Amino acid sequence: METYLIGIDVGTGSARAGVFDRSGTLCGSARHDIDLFRDERRARVEQSSAQIWDAVCHAVRAAVATAGIDPASVTGIGVDATCSLVVQGAPAGVGDADHPERDVIVWMDHRALEQAQRINAGGHAVLSYVGGVISPEMETPKLLWLKEHLPAVYHGAAHFFDLTDFLTWKATGSLQRSSCTVTCKWTYLAHEGRWDADYFRRIGLGDLADQGFARIGQEVVWPGTALRGGLSGQAAQALQLRPGIAVAAGLIDAHAGGVGTVAARGGAGDAAACMAYVFGTSSCTMTSNAEAVFVPGVWGPYYNAMAPGMWLNEGGQSAAGAAIDHLLRLHPATPQARQQAAAEGMELPQWLAARALAAVAQPAQAVWLAGQINVVPEFLGNRSPLADPQARALLLGLGMEHDIDSLVAFYVAGLCSLGYGLRQIIEAQAACGVRIASIAVSGGAGTHALTRQLLADATGLPVEITACPEPVLLGSAMLAAVAAGTHADLKTAMAAMSSVAGRNAPVGETIGQLHQARYQAFLNSQQLAREVRDSLAPLLAAQSATAH
Repeated sequence: METYLIGIDVGTGSARAGVFDRSGTLCGSARHDIDLFRDERRARVEQSSAQIWDAVCHAVRAAVATAGIDPASVTGIGVDATCSLVVQGAPAGVGDADHPERDVIVWMDHRALEQAQRINAGGHAVLSYVGGVISPEMETPKLLWLKEHLPAVYHGAAHFFDLTDFLTWKATGSLQRSSCTVTCKWTYLAHEGRWDADYFRRIGLGDLADQGFARIGQEVVWPGTALRGGLSGQAAQALQLRPGIAVAAGLIDAHAGGVGTVAARGGAGDAAACMAYVFGTSSCTMTSNAEAVFVPGVWGPYYNAMAPGMWLNEGGQSAAGAAIDHLLRLHPATPQARQQAAAEGMELPQWLAARALAAVAQPAQAVWLAGQINVVPEFLGNRSPLADPQARALLLGLGMEHDIDSLVAFYVAGLCSLGYGLRQIIEAQAACGVRIASIAVSGGAGTHALTRQLLADATGLPVEITACPEPVLLGSAMLAAVAAGTHADLKTAMAAMSSVAGRNAPVGETIGQLHQARYQAFLNSQQLAREVRDSLAPLLAAQSATAH
């Protein structure tokens, strides 16, 4: 009997599930939306773990139905998710007391900025494994915020989970944690197989160490490990699958995209030569190395967090797709364009990309449409390589145009700016000895022909896409394949289940010169924005203190 694997991906706005055969062919997929609760004034973003689990169940059932397979033929499940913090079993939610169901602090939530600054000021040696500077997007600053601002919630919580580990716990009841999640976002030292108790005591979370780290993970396993007990009876009923089937220790969503792409057949053939670029609400860059390489402002090195047996350097942009969406909202022609796009059955970015391609002979020429418009898209700060969560965006070269053509220019300039941010990360890593030969892109707009070519020209490196249209889901299905015994290990699954389907090379010459000039403008503008902020900061701080 043919057997199948399920990959589950929980992003910021939806849960998705895909059914795959053992060769990596996608047989059917489905998605179910998730609510996001924002309090922009206080930099808070929250979700409900119960709603997320419910969305996962809906998506899995729909994917199996779409694939038209017998649910009994599914042998394994793999999961990836955003690196959001789930506070399980607390007496109230993580913010608004009127909404106790909101028990998830979403990855992009920056409420713990002050706590991150205090942790960084301590300069603990553990921080060298997060690029030297911990981000408020990571979990220990958020835990410290909870302890200081919502002590009843903090002390009353039974467990603190990364969202991926929460989902595998819901599926199995196992408290085993993935080395990917706890190493990349919680400061677990996977290469030594331990938490650093001294770090937790110094930053004010010594109680977690005193409890033997029971609430954040006493047993850490490698991604793809079959979790104890398999799929529980209760979860099997909710998912409408067989109880006892293998459930794999999971990955962070971006890392699943890396697993699904960097070792694809027909590509570089070496995970160390190919950078994974996962383009979603935010973006992540994953580069694997045989040895530990420390890159200031780039997270890691993390041992065995993605490619098996290798060290991972993780960079990225705090806003990617979200930056493009926000940029477009600033333009007066957006409501009109959104209406036209909807009439043609398209999302606005997809519609604008089609307009851009229709205006040029070759995708590479679309850069000319941006004209003088330059963007530094740091609406949510700079994740890497500057590690500056207080950085803000810049938009230069505006005239008084308000037509759709000028909106297309906005869009193209925004895509180019993400390419320049990617190039900045690549160059920072190269300066420390981490060099790559190609970029494997996955996720959303990143796979569009226009985006791929602009990224190739902006970085000067070839950009590849894989045959599977859902490489993040595929990465999770690879975990399922290992846990179910379909493939012996993750390295084997990565090579067997993924292949390169397309490659965009940089065109160079005049267009390359234009991108070089625009990149230099990007760097200059980025520096100017920091100088302006720093010059104004004392005055703004004094005024704020007076007002209060």
